[in-house]
Amino acid sequence: MNARGSFTRICLYCIALLAVATSAHAQGFAGLGTEASGFAVPERGAALDFPRDHGPHPAYRIEWWYLTANLKGEDGADYGIQWTLFRSALAPHEQSGWASPQIWMGHAGLTTQRAHYFSERLARGGIGQAGVTASPFAAWIDDWEMRATDTGIDAMTLTANAPAFSYVLDLEAQGPLVLHGDKGYSVKSQSGQASYYYSQPRYEVSGTLTLPSGPVTVAGQAWLDREWSSQPLDEDQSGWDWFSLSFESGEKLMGFVLRGGDRNFTSGTWIAADGTATALEPGQFAATPLDFTSVERRSVPTRWQVNLPDRNLSAIVEAVYPKAWMGTAFPYWEGPVRVSGSHSGMGYLEMTGYEPE
Repeated sequence: MNARGSFTRICLYCIALLAVATSAHAQGFAGLGTEASGFAVPERGAALDFPRDHGPHPAYRIEWWYLTANLKGEDGADYGIQWTLFRSALAPHEQSGWASPQIWMGHAGLTTQRAHYFSERLARGGIGQAGVTASPFAAWIDDWEMRATDTGIDAMTLTANAPAFSYVLDLEAQGPLVLHGDKGYSVKSQSGQASYYYSQPRYEVSGTLTLPSGPVTVAGQAWLDREWSSQPLDEDQSGWDWFSLSFESGEKLMGFVLRGGDRNFTSGTWIAADGTATALEPGQFAATPLDFTSVERRSVPTRWQVNLPDRNLSAIVEAVYPKAWMGTAFPYWEGPVRVSGSHSGMGYLEMTGYEPE
């Protein structure tokens, strides 16, 4: 092994140790509630700027590019995929080359009706192993890639591979970007912690998944979330339950429950069929666990009652595969869901902060 390869391996080992130490002593899930001294913090009224904001924001401590998709195979089966690139900064000022304080982490998942597969990549910044460019847009870690095939992020290709699975997908946006909260300023707690948050919730998807049983051609819908902050959680918030739901009516709902403190904090966005977004006030969105699944010594809610009275929504949200656990450095549940009741449809659910019993 050459010197560069040896140093890279040492750096990745340090990252793994950092993850363990942080999760053991952090405030909030994955340390997202710790104070952000020296880092920039979101400010209400700051206008998002595209294509610039498709790219990285190194003055902020944490950031992610997060895509999920509900897919139907030519075999008639349902599938879900996740592709995520996380950027985390150890210091608020970017430096070039090996001195970069940026740490990158990639997660890829593939869920069937009977199984869940996942993989994780770790990288350091400054050496080209992982990164994001705003224009032309590209996000990558090693050979996993989300890359624009046109200007902006309206048309992209998505790739990931792991020992048990891989996928190559084409994405075509069918609607406008959605800015959550107050024009992209998304409040996360009674104390006022916030992030910048926008989505492209209307991608049409086509491509190929490769599973242990072989390749399958798929088509469906995808949802991209973009978020950055430096302290998105309050110190006593232990985790969240995040829903992205697409209804047969063409309407969509993003809603989240942040658990902890004196009471849970909820918010979200209602998205009309034409793409018009309406921010929900804290408390309007309600999600109540109905049934739990035991996974990795944790009791995780995988069937929910979701209510939004202002939109006459009263629905059951149920996991396609209840054991869709991401056993990564910071473990969490992530998988496709089905919606029934007043509204029918599909979507994705992410749940973090559930500790072993």
